[in-house]
Amino acid sequence: MFRQNQKEIKSYHQKYFRPSCLRALNLRFSTWDFFAAFYDKTHDQIKIPPQLTITPEDTVLNYFSILREAENMGGRSCGTIGQAKIPFPIAYNFLSREYQNKLSYEGYVQSFSGIGHTSLIKLCRVPDGKRGIRFFYEIETIVGAKGKNAEYFGYSYGFISLVHGEEGFRISEIGKIDEDFLCAPYHGWDQDGEAVVEVKYGHWCNLIQHIYPTVRNEYIKNIYFHGKDGADYCFIFAVLSNGTDIEIAQFRKGGNDEWKQVDRKPEEECVRNNETH
Repeated sequence: MFRQNQKEIKSYHQKYFRPSCLRALNLRFSTWDFFAAFYDKTHDQIKIPPQLTITPEDTVLNYFSILREAENMGGRSCGTIGQAKIPFPIAYNFLSREYQNKLSYEGYVQSFSGIGHTSLIKLCRVPDGKRGIRFFYEIETIVGAKGKNAEYFGYSYGFISLVHGEEGFRISEIGKIDEDFLCAPYHGWDQDGEAVVEVKYGHWCNLIQHIYPTVRNEYIKNIYFHGKDGADYCFIFAVLSNGTDIEIAQFRKGGNDEWKQVDRKPEEECVRNNETH
């Protein structure tokens, strides 16, 4: 019976909350049973069960699963939305102590102003040896329109960093950028990964000898080229719901060496240097 109910609940969420074709990833807590233990507790009275933060992936998925039905819309005429504000104090405890010192609980809840539902639709761990554990993510939210008794779908993306402590993994930083659906169709090359590589490393830096065919796996693009310096390069992009490609990592391989992560900045290395000569 429990499995059947879980399946029905997941189908219910997909039917009413999902305009995009991507499957929602944050469906781990679909019943009241989980939230019941926290409903009367404040954020400083909550202790996250350790099994929720054993791995970085589990930490992020559980965090967004808790936030899925959190709402901060200022009330709707149809009654209670999801789990109302009960998820916020739970989710806040997924942040590291250092992050909480920078972001108060009140500020954290305010950052969700207008949002009534959140679906995590993309999650990819980003290779980042310098900055530790890091993920790219994209969310689809139901947002209340100001001054109207109506909602619309909004899309945002960003990067999440995590640290490991005695109590498991915790989120040490979250970046969030709202997606625009008008710039890509009307404006240029910097929305497209292949064009970005060709312009920045071909025209600006004069580094490209030849470009290899793009390798795409769902929403991840790997763009390779062989450089005039004899090395091979790989640039990894994530494709957003609005069609824009976002660079998430760079790698260089010289001769028979292994791939090494790099952080080239063509705007500084090529454009500014050319302007000063």
